[in-house]
Amino acid sequence: MKNMKRFIFGVLGLSLLLVGCGKGSGSTKEVSKNESEDKVITVASAIDSTEKILKIAENEVKKEGYTIKMVRVNDNVQYNKLLQDKEVDANFSQHGPFMEAYNKANNANLVVVQKVYDARVGYYSKDYDKLADLPDGGKVAVPNDKSNQGRALAILNDEGLIKLKDGVGYDGTVKDVVDNPKNFEFVELDLLNLASAYDEKGMVLVYNYPTYLTKIGLTPEDAILLETPSDHHFAISVVAREDNQDTEKIKVLKKAVASDAVRDYFEKEEKVALIPSF
Repeated sequence: MKNMKRFIFGVLGLSLLLVGCGKGSGSTKEVSKNESEDKVITVASAIDSTEKILKIAENEVKKEGYTIKMVRVNDNVQYNKLLQDKEVDANFSQHGPFMEAYNKANNANLVVVQKVYDARVGYYSKDYDKLADLPDGGKVAVPNDKSNQGRALAILNDEGLIKLKDGVGYDGTVKDVVDNPKNFEFVELDLLNLASAYDEKGMVLVYNYPTYLTKIGLTPEDAILLETPSDHHFAISVVAREDNQDTEKIKVLKKAVASDAVRDYFEKEEKVALIPSF
């Protein structure tokens, strides 16, 4: 009987040991899986130009053991919402002033962590090759969001085509136009719809970004008026949140998008349209 008890206790002990080992094995697999997932940097974007840059940057982050997963969205709201809701680690589709307007409107805490490039924005005209030939009363398409509209109007102001209220700088709106010698009729459109205005009757000038112009076959070389970026105020940037801006993932991403490989891409492939801002 005593031997039988010893046998039962021995079997129970072995069973407990096996169960314990089984749990330990499962935990190891779970930890490995979590570590693997933590090496993926998710980045939301809405524009083609940043997608190309992220593909180059992925080769750089692989050196640090990471990969980049791009989350493509179709408008200029979702990439910020995804970031604010912690569904992605960063986004790469906007400049600082646009992000700040989003923060203010949505009580968000997004931050620019790396300026990457300045896009050569400007005005395009289907029917006119010279500013001097623009007729009185023509339509001018400008963005309807304040940050991009302010930039668009500042270009016209600097060229002397309009005069903005003193001191508004990049923050001007069509309501701040105090002198309009050619009596332009400003048409305010969503940034994504500006390219379609190019063929509209009576439209003499259309403001736009290089990335949106490709669908109508235009490049900055076709512009009738181009901005000359100087202070990187509107640099397209990698954006994170206040709570994750100092994480290793974001540090690795920042280094990758500002790498020599990305600079070489700008200088060899995009020197007309995109200018590095790092």
